[in-house]
Amino acid sequence: IAGFTIVVASVFALNQDNLKKRLAYSSIGQVSYILLGLAIGTYSGVLGGLMHLAHHALMKSCLFLCAGTILAKTGKRNISEMAGIGYKLPVTMICFTIAALAMMGTPPSVGFISKWLLGIGSLEAGNPWYIGILLLSALLNAAYFLPIIYTAFFKQPENKAHPKLQFNREANYTLLLPIATLAVLIILGGTLVTIPGFPYSLVSRGVALLFR
Repeated sequence: IAGFTIVVASVFALNQDNLKKRLAYSSIGQVSYILLGLAIGTYSGVLGGLMHLAHHALMKSCLFLCAGTILAKTGKRNISEMAGIGYKLPVTMICFTIAALAMMGTPPSVGFISKWLLGIGSLEAGNPWYIGILLLSALLNAAYFLPIIYTAFFKQPENKAHPKLQFNREANYTLLLPIATLAVLIILGGTLVTIPGFPYSLVSRGVALLFR
């Protein structure tokens, strides 16, 4: 059921032009990653599921904060209206891109760590077909996130000259600081995985106790 939900939620996300709705349907699929890891029931599967609980909080919080900043600064809600917005809000959209790539499972990011552990857990459970679900989901994630990035940075607004970088129109620091902090943590959490205090060091001990 979790695997089915991962795929179906991603398909629904593909059909949403409203950015927040696309992110919301994506969240349904991402929560199902957590349930899939718990349902697999192996050490790596449970660890991957619980790690994704923390990692998804970083990635999706960053994405939703970016969506809120876009709405606050431009009034735009729909992806089809966001051509060239990466030049108007460059820092916001760079952070959005980092979080979106992490959602696809791109290394080095927290999203890659979660999906890698879930894949290992699938092999430990003797159910390698779960890896197929993870790969299909990664492709679907790419299908609904990459067009947003393309629209923001590579699509020219109709009847307008190619936009120029406008850092002066960027959001104020009270909006940018949490977004940038989350984007940095997404990368640090994927590269410095075993640092004390990071999710892995906290979750792995608890999962190890379960499997004694």
